[in-house]
Amino acid sequence: MGTDGEGTVSIGFLLVAVITASVVEMVEAMTIILASGITRGWRSTLEGTAVALVALAAIVAVLGPALVNFVPIHLLRVVVGTLLLIFGLQWLRKAVLRASGYKSLHDEAGIYAAEVKALSKAPAVIRGRRDPVAFAVSFKGVFLEGLEVIVIVISFGVPAGHVGIAAAGAVGAALVVGVVGLVLAKPLAGVPENSMKLVVAVMLVTFGAFWMGEGAGIEWPGADLFILVLLALFSVVSFIIIRLMVRAKGVAPPVART
Repeated sequence: MGTDGEGTVSIGFLLVAVITASVVEMVEAMTIILASGITRGWRSTLEGTAVALVALAAIVAVLGPALVNFVPIHLLRVVVGTLLLIFGLQWLRKAVLRASGYKSLHDEAGIYAAEVKALSKAPAVIRGRRDPVAFAVSFKGVFLEGLEVIVIVISFGVPAGHVGIAAAGAVGAALVVGVVGLVLAKPLAGVPENSMKLVVAVMLVTFGAFWMGEGAGIEWPGADLFILVLLALFSVVSFIIIRLMVRAKGVAPPVART
């Protein structure tokens, strides 16, 4: 890693990437929790959420230290960098298609309505008893979305040597989304998820390329500061591709619902 100033740049972008990605995933999980709690009742919904969070915490407690203590850092950076690059390119592909009008925008309000409709059709539960449907739906939603957050936290934090900072950023983002969602008691459709996913995708590709190269022995000019160069490069390329696709389609890019 570079000097203290360069390390600060790396930590700053790491936090931005982790927090942004965590907000996106937690907004989606919150939509499921709200749909289940409002439709089926809060007791079993919150129990399913709590069990999922405990399971996720156990995975982090086991997997994080194991990677840090037993896997050589250069190998870890190559493997994680490659996975981040692949994962990021998949996110970037979807984000570009959405931004250029070739794929429908992610609509949290529509997803919430669909979840409520599906949950309303499930068999009713006798008052006072636990609802297995609410428990299963909330557990599955939180666990699956949380797994993606864990992958992002470990992928960003471990190679950089700042897994604790990455985890703190993710936990903070989750708490904010959770509190806001429960207070408002409605899906967070105003969060610009589509734009945030594009930002996260570019950062995933940027860090993936940086760590894959660093793990393979490449000495980047300026050390960690070269992250800014890669970020600018991938941002410009993504913007150009979106503009070309919009022009080819002949329509204005879609505007996310707020």
